[in-house]
Amino acid sequence: MKVPPGPKTPFWLLNLQFEADPFGYMDAISKRYGDIVTLMSGSTPIVYVSNPLGIKEVFTNTKEIAAKGALNQNFALGTGNQGVLQLDGLVHKNRRKLLMQSFHGARMQACGQRICELTEKIMSKQVIGKPFVAYPTIEDITLRVGIEVVMGLQKGECSDKIKHLFVSLLRDGKSPIDKILRSIFGQRDLGKWSPEGYLLHLRQELFQLLYTEVEERRSQANFSRPDMLSDLIFAKDETGQPLSNEEVRDLLLSPIFAAGDASGTAIAWSLYWIHRLPNVRSRLLSELDSLGENPDPMSIVALPYLSAVCNEALRIYPTQLFAFPRLVESTVEVMGYELNPGTVLIANIYSTHQREDLYPARKEFQPERFLEKQFSPYEFLPFGGGSRVCIGGTFALFEMKLILATILSRYQLELVSKRPERPKFGGLICYPASGVKMVMCDRRQHQGQSQTFVVGSV
Repeated sequence: MKVPPGPKTPFWLLNLQFEADPFGYMDAISKRYGDIVTLMSGSTPIVYVSNPLGIKEVFTNTKEIAAKGALNQNFALGTGNQGVLQLDGLVHKNRRKLLMQSFHGARMQACGQRICELTEKIMSKQVIGKPFVAYPTIEDITLRVGIEVVMGLQKGECSDKIKHLFVSLLRDGKSPIDKILRSIFGQRDLGKWSPEGYLLHLRQELFQLLYTEVEERRSQANFSRPDMLSDLIFAKDETGQPLSNEEVRDLLLSPIFAAGDASGTAIAWSLYWIHRLPNVRSRLLSELDSLGENPDPMSIVALPYLSAVCNEALRIYPTQLFAFPRLVESTVEVMGYELNPGTVLIANIYSTHQREDLYPARKEFQPERFLEKQFSPYEFLPFGGGSRVCIGGTFALFEMKLILATILSRYQLELVSKRPERPKFGGLICYPASGVKMVMCDRRQHQGQSQTFVVGSV
């Protein structure tokens, strides 16, 4: 049988075309070749699938198709060699289970209050009438949620240092100057002043700080602390043994990066769409106001239109453009094509979310589509799927809703520019190119009175 069709252009040139215009490139490829496309990287076929039935075949066939941790080794620089992305088999299954336990219902409810408080604390620093860039402000909130709420590090010098290092790593290599320097020096470590050397320096500092925190927390042996770090310190591996300090440190990295980077990006995009489309903002505020002046966080996350807005933001520009790769280990048929061992399979999330048969008027922001239809996990998959689905996906949506609700209920914001916000691709993430420039017009009044959105001091 034939392999799926695809361009004959050299892989390096395809990469350049993708970097220049990721979405235009993917739209053109899908239009020309359909919903299963082969790109050749040397002698290795890389097959991208955007057909929901094909994606289901890839995610559910664990006999011939493996979700190998080795395929994610490029992320080890940021997530450590023992992060959940790099693990396989029983070890991977055990660590996923340990991390998932940190996101159970009672824990989520306690986290909800703190997320609202952190959002209000950081947003209240904005000066009325003075423009600000939303993305770094939201990133500050989401990273603090990751470090203080998920990890359990209280605000202080260590917490601030860890947050600074996370931000530096997230932004490394994204500026035009960084890209020019990296094109000159490549991946050579020429010391702290070279791009690769600086990146490794940041990584070493962050890893050492986290390791020290794990050591200190283990020595305190406090079972009552309700955070992921404590869960992992007292957890047992698949053989019944405690996890090492290095394992605990590496397992913490992915959830915090995801909290800061993916969640922050999705919330920034949501703010853009909500304030670009007055009817969306009006309907959302009406729904939020229906809960009264002091809504419970769990009531907020259950709001249907708020959920639809978040889903539509994740659909139109998914923070993760592709699912993590799979490897064909024995000959297998996918969508009628026979794929040989060694073939890499990747679910193309962006192109799936852009299918006109699933999402009519696909380029338009229409939250109502998520109220009118329930999409399968192979049609709407912002956090990937199968055994490599993002562990923090549920928490990311929970966090999105509470941060958006707090901001919208308490502040009147406007976009500074009427020009459309352009997407910018970096790594796995699709960022708003200008960061979403906004201005705070005033504090918002609820039914004619000052609103008290959450109870509790910061």
